[in-house]
Amino acid sequence: MREELVHTTVLLDEAVEALAIKPDGVYVDGTFGRGGHSAKILQQLGANGRLIALDKDPAAVTVGQQWRDMRFQIVHSGFMNLDSVLSELGVAKVDGILLDLGVSSPQLDEAARGFSFRFDAPLDMRMDVSSGPTAAQWLATVDESFLAEVIRDYGEERFAKQIARAVVVARAIEPIHTTGQLVELVGQTVRTREAGQNPATRTFQAIRIYLNQELEELARILPKCVTHLKAGGRLVVISFHSLEDRIVKHFMRDMAEGDKLPRNVPIRASEVPQGEMNLIGKAVRAGEVELKANPRARSAVMRVAERRHAD
Repeated sequence: MREELVHTTVLLDEAVEALAIKPDGVYVDGTFGRGGHSAKILQQLGANGRLIALDKDPAAVTVGQQWRDMRFQIVHSGFMNLDSVLSELGVAKVDGILLDLGVSSPQLDEAARGFSFRFDAPLDMRMDVSSGPTAAQWLATVDESFLAEVIRDYGEERFAKQIARAVVVARAIEPIHTTGQLVELVGQTVRTREAGQNPATRTFQAIRIYLNQELEELARILPKCVTHLKAGGRLVVISFHSLEDRIVKHFMRDMAEGDKLPRNVPIRASEVPQGEMNLIGKAVRAGEVELKANPRARSAVMRVAERRHAD
């Protein structure tokens, strides 16, 4: 990873403040990235505090391994393995968990990763380059109807069927190996698009989300996070896509409402089942100053919830 590929952490102060750091607490940064949030958390932890960071990207892990802080430990793993990671480290409950979803700036800016349509590079798109098929390998064999479904559902692309057809026709002539090939292909298929947006934006987003199983992993990790929080522990999630935010919003709302009773059940207010979490504040977005410094923050939405009681 070249040194000039710098990551600007989104909602840095807001996210760490939302965690309500206790000096001697134990915290999890489930998406280390380049360590912006982790560094801020460590600044607020005391000598007996502890921070466990996870990341499935080997490049991110390499950055974290260079840190020299006895309170900090980084593990090469996606947050889906939170259960096993904490078990191996002898940790049952933590005081806070932060999930900063999506793709980091270095991943977007490193051409070889194949996340961005701004560079003509190998079509990879894997968060963890040590496992799983690349986007090029997947596009070489995926069924046309399923490809259209992925582009439609994960990219919210209204030209999904046309793009899928174009991919199948094109790959019969020559393999689609590079981002440039896919950009050109989509550009020829999608004739209209929002001003200032590359026609391939939604297609790239859809393939990346599907390939890395981002929505499925998010839906599965949220309940695990609640399980590992102490009473009063905070869950902070920053999402960058409407589908991600919808999952987080509905989950936190359901956890706050608890079990719903049938209407007109004769029960005292004190006996109404309480949810496992309290919602903390409203959704937070980047302010004008941050947006000017980092336009990529424009789609970020942060939601916070606190564990009412632990098992």
